[in-house]
Formats: sequence, structure tokens, C-alpha cells
Amino acid sequence: MPMLQQIIDRRLSGKNKSIGNRERFLRRYREQIREAVRKAVSGRGIRNLEQGEDITLPKRDVSEPVFSHGQGGTRDYVHPGNKEYVKGDRIERPQGGGGQGGGSNASDSGEGEDDFVFHLSKEEFMQVFFEDLALPHLIRTQLADVPEWKSHRAGFTSDGTPNNLHVVRSMRGALARRIALGGDARRELRHLEHHLARLLERPGPRDPMVDREIREAEARIEELRVYLKKKVPYLDPIDLRYRSRVRVPVPTAKAVMFCLMDVSGSMDESRKDMSKRFFMLLYLFLTRHYEKIDLVFIRHHTQAAEVTEDEFFHATETGGTVVSSALTLMHDIAKARYPSGEWNIYGAQASDGDNWHHDSGRCRELLADQILPLCRYYAYVQVAEAEQNLWEEYTQLLESHKNFAMRKVVDAAEIYPVFRDLFKKEGAPA
Repeated sequence: MPMLQQIIDRRLSGKNKSIGNRERFLRRYREQIREAVRKAVSGRGIRNLEQGEDITLPKRDVSEPVFSHGQGGTRDYVHPGNKEYVKGDRIERPQGGGGQGGGSNASDSGEGEDDFVFHLSKEEFMQVFFEDLALPHLIRTQLADVPEWKSHRAGFTSDGTPNNLHVVRSMRGALARRIALGGDARRELRHLEHHLARLLERPGPRDPMVDREIREAEARIEELRVYLKKKVPYLDPIDLRYRSRVRVPVPTAKAVMFCLMDVSGSMDESRKDMSKRFFMLLYLFLTRHYEKIDLVFIRHHTQAAEVTEDEFFHATETGGTVVSSALTLMHDIAKARYPSGEWNIYGAQASDGDNWHHDSGRCRELLADQILPLCRYYAYVQVAEAEQNLWEEYTQLLESHKNFAMRKVVDAAEIYPVFRDLFKKEGAPA
């Protein structure tokens, strides 16, 4: 009869903290932790974003339910050392209320307890930070019921079809096997052949003992030659090696995010800093949550250029403002490298809204006619309060294009809520 076995995972996480207990704790107090993370992010610099955090929960939120007896009913008690009461005396009920334990809050009356503080690790912090964010309208570029597969080389195997036979690898194995199995026999054969040659070279009549030795040597030599020729096969089935290939699924939901940042002269350091903070959040969010996603960085003033990640965040080049140059470059790159039938295309643009007057209308036309029809979602963030001509032109696109959104950010503290509003999951509260 088989024995029922139960395996209990008692591995510890960090400072002797159970993994299961910690996960249950995080699930139970998710709302309080989420609020604490939101407050922590608003006071951090972007370089310190991806770090852990000490979370403080009020004691009232982490109190455990307790079952206790009520004050009513008739009970019998035994009081050791009683010198005051005799049988039949009535004792007053104890007064309810009042906490127990030491207090940490200064007061002239009452008692209290310290708030509960625990450390949220880096991974836990980022998980809470991004748990309800997602790329809007992300869809599969192929049918979900028909997954794509790709064949990859996976070394060699001893079983397979003849068309996958690897001749060189098989012959190499056969040669190694023959060397290993026939090494002792070949050494003995060489020794006997050399010994027989010396016996045959002796001058004069041969002694009967020598003739006998010669016959024995010749018989052994013939036996070894037969062994090496027939007993050790040239190619054995165990030598055969076949090319092995495995099928791996190919992701059918591919996305590309275009990051467009205005670096013109009207973008002072504070505005550039807010733009960089927004794109840093976006970059961290995308690379953390999506395995198959490309990022295209575009900086623009009067001219636009595709740059590397380091140049995008740290280059100091500046100039005038022609926003349409960035939109035109984005459209050209998308057409050349990211066909809309295979890729989910997204765009995010940050600017102060100051643009050459005659160019803002062209920006609206480029978005309406060329870019938004290709995009699943396009977000525009203006890092200035004043509504200039670019904001006015973009406002005309809101009603007719549901995949277009625009927000304002005038202070670094507003970046986080605006970012969450733009990229919240469908159905999730703002």
C-alpha cells in the first residue's frame, strides 16, 4: 500500500521570515502598502526609484481579531490566599476598556502602541508600483488559438531520422570507440610482429623451440588481426549521432514604443528634468513588464534624430522647435521597421508645447492621418502650464481618436499620478 507523503517547504526568506507568511501579509494589507508606496515615490528622485522602502502601518490596521469571554454569566473562581471573602460574598465585575502594554504616544491620559514598521524589498516595491499598469489596447498580432513555433538547434541525439544524420559527428565517435577498444590489441600486435621479425632474422638452423615460438607468434598475430578487423566494427549503431531540433513558442504579441522628447531652447532644465522623469518611469515600466518590446528614442529641436538610450537622457544638444520633424521620423521608422500587421505600435511625446506657429497644424495632420492610424495608443505630456498652439491643435484630436490622450505636468510631484492615469489597466480605477 503506497504511503502518503507530505512535503512542507520551510525555507526562510531573509531574516528568518517565512516566504508564505510574508506573501499572505502583503496580500492582506495591499491597499495600505499601495498607498505607502505612492507617498514614497512622490518624494523620491528618479535615480532612487528602484529601491526598497520602510513601510509604516498604523497599529489599528494590523490588529488581529480576538475571541474572549463576555462579562456576563455566573462563574466559580478559586482565589489562592484569600483573606477577604467568604462563600456567598458578591464580587464586583471588572471594569472593561483600557489597553494593555506600554505606550509610545505622549499624552496626559490613556495608553497606546507603536505603529507597525516593516521593510519592503526592491522587488516587492516595484511589483506594487507597477501592479495595475499595462499598455492600453495591447492585442495579439496573430490568432491566439494558433500559436507560432520556431525550430531551434538543440545539440545531438542518438535517435533520429536518416535525413538528420550528422556524418562527421558519427565518424568521430566511431573513431574514438575503435581507438579505445583496440588499443591494447594493437599494442600487443606491434610487439608480436617485432618479436617475430627478430626470430626470423636469426642465422643458421633454427632450434625446434624457436620454430614452436614462431608458430605461436604467427597464430596470435592472426588472431589479433581478425579481432581488430571483425570483432571491432568500423561503424557501430551506438556511434550514430543525429541533429536534434526542438520547437519553442514565439511571442505573438510584439510591441514597439516610440519616445519623443523636445530638447529645444524653450525647454529649461526643470522641464527637461520632468520629461526625463516621465520617460524613465515609462522605460522602467516597459522593460520590467514586457519581454518582447522595442524602444525607439527620438530627440528633436528643429531637426529630429534617433539616438541611443544614453544620448536620449544625457545629451545636451539644443536648438529651435519644429515638432513635426520628430513625428515624421517616427512615421518613417515605423513604416520601415515595424509593420503594423505584426507590431503593436505605441508613442509617448513630452514637450512644453512651444512650437513654430505654422508647424503645429502640420503636427495635428501628421498625427491624424499617418501616426494614429498605426498606433494602438499615443500619449502626449505637456510639461508647462500655458496652453500654447500645439496644445490647442492636439485638443482637436481627442474626440475623434480614442487611442490619443494628453495631460499636463507642471510639477515633479504630478508625474507619477499622470503616468498612472495614462497607463492604467483597462477597468482599473484612476
